[in-house]
Amino acid sequence: MEGWTDEGWAGLQPGTNDLAVRFLMQGGQRHEEILALLTEYIGGARQTLDLALYDCRLSAALGAALARALRERAAVGVQIRIVYDADKPTPPQLQAGMDPAEPGTGAFIQSLGFPFRRIGGPKLMHHKFIVRDAGGDDPRVWTGSMNFTDDAWTLQENNIVVFASAALAAAYARDFADLWRERQNDDTGAFDVPPIALRYDGAPLTAQLYFSPGRGEAIDAAVAAWVAAATRRVRICSMLLNSGALLNALVGLLDAGQVAVDGLYDRTQMGDVLKQWATVPDNLWKIGAVGDIVARANLAGKVSHRYRPDTPHDFMHNKVLIVDDTVITGSYNFSRSAQFNAEDLLILDSPALAARYGAYLDRLVARYGKDGGGGR
Repeated sequence: MEGWTDEGWAGLQPGTNDLAVRFLMQGGQRHEEILALLTEYIGGARQTLDLALYDCRLSAALGAALARALRERAAVGVQIRIVYDADKPTPPQLQAGMDPAEPGTGAFIQSLGFPFRRIGGPKLMHHKFIVRDAGGDDPRVWTGSMNFTDDAWTLQENNIVVFASAALAAAYARDFADLWRERQNDDTGAFDVPPIALRYDGAPLTAQLYFSPGRGEAIDAAVAAWVAAATRRVRICSMLLNSGALLNALVGLLDAGQVAVDGLYDRTQMGDVLKQWATVPDNLWKIGAVGDIVARANLAGKVSHRYRPDTPHDFMHNKVLIVDDTVITGSYNFSRSAQFNAEDLLILDSPALAARYGAYLDRLVARYGKDGGGGR
């Protein structure tokens, strides 16, 4: 099937578009396109770049280009710091919402020669954000679901969101400072961010931002409550559906029959989770709930490769819900374990943005709806 390049990525226009979004689809873009977006973003830094990266393992040419972009900024006085996830469990706990990732991130980041922190422990530093010039004249934030790997850039479905917002940049910078200070996930993100007024497509957009683990329980509750309060539609575009609170909210909507529910997930990765749940008595009810939701909402399911270090990582990797005219997205898998990881979750209320995400979801459902094809 032909690829798809989202035409919504036209750059930020503060006061009209305080955010820009880019959608990725397997086969829909080349490595060079994502590299160009990333290096353009990095190249705009004038004072600081703070990178929080879960997985950063690029082929030699891509890694060299990223390193070159960072070193060019450092050469003109930009202060660069990096935190990254370390001590990953082997094998990854897929049933808990952990993305598979191999070693190599630490070696690459340390080779760059910038100040860094290893964020260790059993839970994941799962962020994928870059804060640019927080406190400066043109602060920006890059975030979303996309890791910094070859497969994430061309084989996976992901979304990238870039904000031009002093308030959002300050919040992400504060979370980064927590990670830098603590050198672990615990005691990070334990602060509230007031709703932030932005504009998108010339109209008002309200952004709510949460970080876990500090607000992990609040995230799970907020997502479930938002879904339960839907009046027209809930659209799912998520690799996994693990959260008990979310599953209950979705089943409640389907039982009531007043709200349309549809979307897609990664059938292969979720299948592995279901097998692992079968060995945990407290999770047996979730198996039936997921099956009920998939059947009654007629969810499309991408058939990806089962995770192994030597297979393509072609997951449907988004973590997105569209609830009426609100988009919920970020690095946060909808799972209980994500409450204890270092994650970000954004709730973006905007009819225009919800329509943009909905058009992307329609393309994915059309591609993966019949037999999950296109991913193998």
